[in-house]
Amino acid sequence: MSKVVWKPGTLLAPVPPAMVSCGTMQSPNVLTIAWTGIINSDPAMTYISVRPTRYSYNLIKESGEFVVNLTTADLVRAADYCGVKSGANTDKFKDMKLTAAPASMVSAPLVAESPVSLECRVTEIKELGSHHMFLAEILCVDVDEQYIDEQGKLMLHKCGLAAFSHGEYFALGKRLGKFGYTVRKKPSSGKPKNR
Repeated sequence: MSKVVWKPGTLLAPVPPAMVSCGTMQSPNVLTIAWTGIINSDPAMTYISVRPTRYSYNLIKESGEFVVNLTTADLVRAADYCGVKSGANTDKFKDMKLTAAPASMVSAPLVAESPVSLECRVTEIKELGSHHMFLAEILCVDVDEQYIDEQGKLMLHKCGLAAFSHGEYFALGKRLGKFGYTVRKKPSSGKPKNR
C-alpha cells in the first residue's frame, strides 16, 4: 500500500474533546481543549495546550489552576459551543445549562454534568508557538458515584465518552480488548491433559 506524504499537521486522532473549567465559582468559565493528555503516572500529570489569545489563557495563567472534565456524548453540543465561543463576552455555563460545582482542591469549578473531573495545578508553562502548554499535576479526581461499582472500581466504559477526530465528534463504541490481553495467559480449565 502506498502512502502520500503531507506537510506536518495535527493528525493524531482521536483525541478527547475535554471541557476545561477555569476561573472561580463566582466567575466560572469553560473552554474545550483537544490538545491534552497524560504525561506522567507518578506524580499523575497532564497538560493542556491553549492559544495565548484565548480568554481562558490568562485565567489559567494567573490562577495556576484548572479542571479537565471528561466529555460524554450527551455533552458534545456543550463542548462544541464552549470551543467556539469566548468567555470574554459569553457565559458558557449559563448558555449551555451547565452547572459549576465546587472543586475539592482548586478554586476553579467542576462541570457537574461531567462523569469524571481532574483537578489540576500548573507546574510549568512552555511557550511552543501557536499554543502554550500548561503542564500540571493532577491533585485529585472527582468521579460521579453512579459510575463506581460495589467494589469501588470505576466503570468508565459506562460513561458514554466522546472522541474528537479530524474536526468531527464521535461516541466511543464497543470494547475491542483490555490492556495486556495479547499476552495474558488463558485460565486453566482444570481438566487433566491427555498424555
